[in-house]
Amino acid sequence: MAEADTMGHAPTPSWRDRFRFWRERVTADPRFRAWAARFPLTRPMARRRAGELFDIVAGFVYSQVLLACVRLKLFDILHEGPQDEAALARRLALPPEATARLLAAAAALRLTWRRDDGRWALGPLGAAMVGNPGLSAMVEHHALLYADLADPVALLRRERGGNALSAYWAYSGAASPDALAEERVADYSALMAVSQPLVAAEVLGAYDFAKHRVLMDVGGGEGAFLCAVGTATPGLRLMLFDLPAVAARGEARFAAAGLAGRASIHGGDFAADALPPGADLISFVRVLHDHDDDVVRGLLRKARAALPPGGRLLVAEQMAGTRGAEAMGDAYFGFYLLAMGRGRPRRPEELQAMLAEAGFASSRLLPTRTPLLARVLVADVSVT
Repeated sequence: MAEADTMGHAPTPSWRDRFRFWRERVTADPRFRAWAARFPLTRPMARRRAGELFDIVAGFVYSQVLLACVRLKLFDILHEGPQDEAALARRLALPPEATARLLAAAAALRLTWRRDDGRWALGPLGAAMVGNPGLSAMVEHHALLYADLADPVALLRRERGGNALSAYWAYSGAASPDALAEERVADYSALMAVSQPLVAAEVLGAYDFAKHRVLMDVGGGEGAFLCAVGTATPGLRLMLFDLPAVAARGEARFAAAGLAGRASIHGGDFAADALPPGADLISFVRVLHDHDDDVVRGLLRKARAALPPGGRLLVAEQMAGTRGAEAMGDAYFGFYLLAMGRGRPRRPEELQAMLAEAGFASSRLLPTRTPLLARVLVADVSVT
């Protein structure tokens, strides 16, 4: 670590910082880059860095290729079996040349592949899109984000809110979120519900809910997470807390899942209202990173007050600093939440400090199968 001297001067750079500064200063020299591209020992590294930088430049184009495939239902068509290119052009209602261009682009992204017999089939990433409506819905949803990011500098300089994505998340800029009408919450509630099974599967794989009597999911939308947990955990009672217009949508979902007799619905604004008592486990699933620090601190204190001695809090969401998914945290979610108008990605240790501040006795991070989708943090209330 860098150490400040006793006179208050700038801290002395660490050896790691010195090395990185030297390395990037050398890399910034065009003459060095030209030499590195020719020299056999440095050529692989130079090519890899050039490819990584180009992927950043071209990332928007890659995402639009995926969007075109989703909107044309290409993955569903190829799921039927290998397809001839001319037949695909007719089914996609595209000119033959455009069809060939799309398929080649998708193949380069491992969404499709061309068989030795010339027909087209699902690639490994395209196959992962099949039967995954939540992922397809998120791909479609990103059109709003891309509109807001058309001028990223303007987005950074403007006051938060007042753009396409913040308008979509109606509660984000509402003066009285609990007064929102059903039609204002329908779209985002449906999106959260259809994408929730991915996260629910991660949480269920990491945590045993059978040890609890009552689970209250705060900010739980229309109850998709509770339905997944309730179906997997017979006997567990369920409480849903969200804005009145959102929570009311859970009634039909609980009934369809055969859970109406075990579930209760509670409407309110958790930023302003106390949480109802009665649960020995409270969950926040993809909730905390959507809110600024003052709201999160208040919400954690309310959860602590609503839990009995020995109760537990469970937080599940994508977190910053996740190994192998660092760009997802600070780059993707950093700018998504900026466009949304509130919230920020947090590292597990930041959340744990907030939990301690709220009065929880201890907290720990649980392993999940796919940390990129969700990490799980649990915190306990002292028994005394």
